[in-house]
Amino acid sequence: MHGRPRKAAKPEDEAASAAQAQELRALQSQLLSNHHNKIYTDEAQQLSSKLVQKNPESYTAWNYRKLVVQHNLAQSESDPDSLKSILDQELGLVESALKQNFKSYGAWHHRKWVLSKGHSVLDRELKLLKRFQQSDPRNFHAWNYRRFVAALLNRSEEEELDYTREMIEHNFSNYSAWHNRSVLLCNLMKKKSQGFFPKEKVLNDEYEHVHDAIFTDPDDQSGWFYYLWLLDQTVKTDAPLLVASWPAHESDIILSRNRRSDDSSFSPFDSFHSDSGTIPLILDFNQAVEGVNSSTITIESSFCTKDLNWKPLLQNNSQLSQVWVTHIKFPDVKPHSSEAYQLKISVGQSQGIISASGIHYSHPTQLAFKVCLCPIETEPSTKKGGHRILWRDENFHMYQPQSQEPDEVVPIDQLIINDHEPTASNWRAETIANEIALFRELSELNCKIGKLTLARLLTAHDVILSPRTSKMAHSEEVLELYTDLIKLDLLHSQYYKDEHSLVLLQKVTSNRESLLNHCFSYKNLASSSIGNDICLRLSNLSLSRMGSIEKLLWVQMLDLSHNELRSIEGLEAMQLLSCLNLSNNKLGSLTALGPLRLLKSLEVLDISYNEIGSHTIDRTRYLCSTPLCHTEETSWNSDEIVTGGASVKDNWEAVLIFKSMSLTQLAIVGNAISGENFKSLLVKLVPTLEWLDGDKLH
Repeated sequence: MHGRPRKAAKPEDEAASAAQAQELRALQSQLLSNHHNKIYTDEAQQLSSKLVQKNPESYTAWNYRKLVVQHNLAQSESDPDSLKSILDQELGLVESALKQNFKSYGAWHHRKWVLSKGHSVLDRELKLLKRFQQSDPRNFHAWNYRRFVAALLNRSEEEELDYTREMIEHNFSNYSAWHNRSVLLCNLMKKKSQGFFPKEKVLNDEYEHVHDAIFTDPDDQSGWFYYLWLLDQTVKTDAPLLVASWPAHESDIILSRNRRSDDSSFSPFDSFHSDSGTIPLILDFNQAVEGVNSSTITIESSFCTKDLNWKPLLQNNSQLSQVWVTHIKFPDVKPHSSEAYQLKISVGQSQGIISASGIHYSHPTQLAFKVCLCPIETEPSTKKGGHRILWRDENFHMYQPQSQEPDEVVPIDQLIINDHEPTASNWRAETIANEIALFRELSELNCKIGKLTLARLLTAHDVILSPRTSKMAHSEEVLELYTDLIKLDLLHSQYYKDEHSLVLLQKVTSNRESLLNHCFSYKNLASSSIGNDICLRLSNLSLSRMGSIEKLLWVQMLDLSHNELRSIEGLEAMQLLSCLNLSNNKLGSLTALGPLRLLKSLEVLDISYNEIGSHTIDRTRYLCSTPLCHTEETSWNSDEIVTGGASVKDNWEAVLIFKSMSLTQLAIVGNAISGENFKSLLVKLVPTLEWLDGDKLH
């Protein structure tokens, strides 16, 4: 346990263990018999006592003890002294069992049950806990039990906070004391108790406290974990905020029902095609919220937009989501005529939007944008067809904006609310800057956790200041720190690669100029079925994780090829996506493609040359927070065999992924699953397919 090597048992030890196991089996067999026959004699009670002292992990024995106690209490209801004696004896038995193993879940749970009966002296429990915590100060069972006893004694959280300081000063390495301190402080700050408001003063004092631990022993992790909690409390805002939307505030959107408009006055960044005359309205919050509906979000327009159906963009059935979407249907326009509609969106004017922690959305927000409906020059074709999208370099050229006006280039300024508390924002920036100065010294000593903390501090500082400066001033230094950590700490290299990817994407999306360097025009799109020719090319960046999605809600054509992506979680928010290139990544299963089910505009998909089907164990289930659910309903017969011999039962993930998609072009070559049988299944699953691995189907 805990890195200690096992030693080979001596023959005499093996013999003793065998005898002990035989005795335990005999005791357990007799206890089960007594339990089944409801025998609670003195002899049966003594046998169960002997078993739990020898094996405190026997849950059945503890459950039998509960029945014994209830039996004895029922016979002594009229005598308070007898009741107290029965419960005290049981507490003594639990104490004896805990001496055998003071990390026994069953024993601690049983002790809580006995105390809940009343008639016990609670002050004695704190003395017992002190003895156990002196033996093992980091025993989280004892700390959990202490919280239970403190609540029964009505001890104030301030008293318990003082106790954590006492334990920490005795031993900086007491992780459980640091953890308990964070729990207590959260409660006290949330309630704005006397001496624990404002939050800024409390956190400043805690920084001073934890500095002593970190700089005394930089190699001990306990103080570092508490420091990361402090950093999180410093950076994050408690209340949910709206950070991005599409359409963006004060934007002009061109909605076309034709496949492509030839009007050069239209910015391709503001153009959107929809056969049905419908656009998505996307709201992106800084944290998961619920309660987004027609009551909390109101829309003013010259046509009816009542009772819109808001949906959380999640792969599971939770009603808590960071991103929400609804679809607005515009009136039909007459041929050869155009219409313009002004829309005003009010977010949070009435209460109801609530975060997972129960905090209400308290920053009512107004959005306004205009949607221009293009005239229908010809009757739209019922067929979505067109030429194939080819992701070759020669088909792309750097996008050249027709005007240098800021509003006519890439619409990156999606942020709706930067900070409603400028004083708090200034404090955050100042606090983080002071911490950066302190930790530069540790990072220069090849201290891994020191480098990691400095990287997090620099990133936090940039994020706080980015709404004002539109740049990530420390991004190069942070990327270098994560590169060093990948070399220094191979065991956690994947984590550092993910963080490196997030910082790189923050840098790329930090301002218009940076993002324009990755914007390309697709030269053959005039004859294609896709309406927007601007492609955001984020290929060959060694990305292992997606981030900064709130800055990419406008993207309709995205190239993520030749990266190291194992998950595409987050892409579900990009509701405008019609073309997506995921080729030459490390996607290991169809489960990793789960977010694509929520992209209703997606027509072109390239997942070629990944690792789909190569792994016998679906590792994506451990990478993604919301993997595909086996219980999802499907109208397909699981025993059905499609042409070519591929069964639905063996390919249920493919059914769940592709059955609701309207793809016209798909590439899967280079994966272990790309056999002819699987292709036959895909053709049946996606009847709109016209191109499969470069071959014309119809």
